[in-house]
Amino acid sequence: MDTNPAHKTCSFCGLQGTADTLFAGGLGAMMCSDCVSAFHMEFSSEEGRQSISLRSRPRMPWDEMSDTELLSKLPKIAATATQVSSFLGEWVQLARERGLSWTEIGQAPGVSRRAARERFTKTKPPEANASA
Repeated sequence: MDTNPAHKTCSFCGLQGTADTLFAGGLGAMMCSDCVSAFHMEFSSEEGRQSISLRSRPRMPWDEMSDTELLSKLPKIAATATQVSSFLGEWVQLARERGLSWTEIGQAPGVSRRAARERFTKTKPPEANASA
């Protein structure tokens, strides 16, 4: 499992980690200490909880963004998606190391044994001198 913060991205603000970055994380999502502090302050009061509730907002933050601002978020979202996908692969590898079958692993996210194995089996590149 890769625990190097320099390989992680804050799923909330997009901060790219360094060796010294403090992240809280779970299930692929990572949160930098600044975001943890900011959200803690928001969740600590009823007014703050209302301000961040998606249900109580008359408009979403992206409604206020220019096209340029909206497009600037796409690489950060893609980095988060890549991080979650990598994390999923690490968890599948952990499950395999524990001896869990491809059937069990596939059942967890609702895919077939074959689909799970094809998605998560690492293939080795062919050797340069391999003969056919």
